[in-house]
Amino acid sequence: MMKFLLKYFVELTGNAYSSTLLKSFSQSRLSKPLIRPFSKAYSINLKETEYPIHHYQTLHDFFTRRLRDKARLIDYSSDTFISPVDALLSEMGTIAENQTFYIKDQLYTLEKILGSKEKANVYRNGHFYILYLSPSHYHRFHYPITGRLESRYALGEKSYPVNQFGLKYGNMPFSTNYRIISELASPFGKIAMIKIGALNINSIQLHHTGSHFNKGEELGYFSFGSTILLLFEENSQFQPLMKPNTEVLIGQAIAKWMNK
Repeated sequence: MMKFLLKYFVELTGNAYSSTLLKSFSQSRLSKPLIRPFSKAYSINLKETEYPIHHYQTLHDFFTRRLRDKARLIDYSSDTFISPVDALLSEMGTIAENQTFYIKDQLYTLEKILGSKEKANVYRNGHFYILYLSPSHYHRFHYPITGRLESRYALGEKSYPVNQFGLKYGNMPFSTNYRIISELASPFGKIAMIKIGALNINSIQLHHTGSHFNKGEELGYFSFGSTILLLFEENSQFQPLMKPNTEVLIGQAIAKWMNK
C-alpha cells in the first residue's frame, strides 16, 4: 500500500487538479518525510546518489537527483549508441514501411508522433527503442551519441500516464502527450530522441541548449514519470545489442554500427 501511494507522488494522476496538488506537495518541504520510505520502497542505491539522503529537502529533489561521479561507465566507442537513461528497454524493433508500429498492444503512426509526414518519412524502415522509466530509476537523461542538434520542437498539450494503464486506456499517449523531440545528426544518420511527459503536467526540463553535444553529456531531467522513444534512420550497418524487456543503464551500449 505504501509503495502504491508513493508512486502517485512521482507519477501523478490522470486528473489535472489532483496532479497539480501532488506536484506542489512533492516540491514542498512537507514531502521530506517521504524521502526515506520512497528510497526503501523502490530500493534506491544510496551509494550512487550525488549527496547523502539527508541533503535532499523535498521528494522532488530526491526524485530528480544526480548521481555521483563515475557511478555510470560511458562507452565512448565511436561506433556505439548508448542508453540515454536508466530504464527498462520495454520494446524495440524495425519501423514498418507503412510508418506504423505496435507498442504495448497499441498502434501508433510516426506521422502523429513526429507531427508531420515529412518528419516520419526519414525514419521509415529504421529502428525504434522504447525506454520506460519507473519510479525506481534515476530520472536524468543524457546524450546517447556525439553529434549535432539538427532540430528541437515540442508537440502535444494533454498528457496521459505512460504506464500499462495509460497505454491501454489513454488516447494514444505517445502521439498526444506533451513531448520534446530532439533530432540528432550523427555520422550514422539521423536519430530522433523523443522525451515524453508522463501525465498532464509537462515535466520535461532541459539544461543543454547548444547545437553540438558529446556522448554522455547531461541534457535534462524528468520531474515526474516518463518515457523516451528513440527512432533511428535506416542504416544497413545498424545492429541492436539488447533484447526487449531488459534493464539498461546510462552509458551502456544498446546498439552499434558495424563496418562493412
